[in-house]
Amino acid sequence: MRQILGVFAIMLICTLSITQAFALTNLERVDITNPRLQNSSGAKISDQVNVNQQVQISADIKNNQEIAQKFVYIVQVKDQYGVVVSLSWISGSLNPGQIFSPSLSWMPKISGVYTAEIFVWESFVQPDALAEFVNMKITS
Repeated sequence: MRQILGVFAIMLICTLSITQAFALTNLERVDITNPRLQNSSGAKISDQVNVNQQVQISADIKNNQEIAQKFVYIVQVKDQYGVVVSLSWISGSLNPGQIFSPSLSWMPKISGVYTAEIFVWESFVQPDALAEFVNMKITS
């Protein structure tokens, strides 16, 4: 009986160690890749845009989990002084392994250098980041 309990305890410890070694951290639940600007038709455009030119700020997000994940895709645009000039978001749900490419509209009102920051959170009620945020420079 002691041998069986000892073997069971060793198996349990090994199983827990292996499971934790491959568990995703909070910031690995979703990947944010390929941040880009697009026109209204979805075609990729340069990061050099005109004043009053409407663009779509897009990225690919992927659910790395084996369960569905609710999310909020947030785009915050800051001017060259770090002042937030635009904040927009869209929410949804990703199936296990699903890749989705949300985009949010923005239009520079004056010429300058802007930074678009892209976040993916669980929700506004539970603002846990699902991935490291990414940013991109936009010049108008």
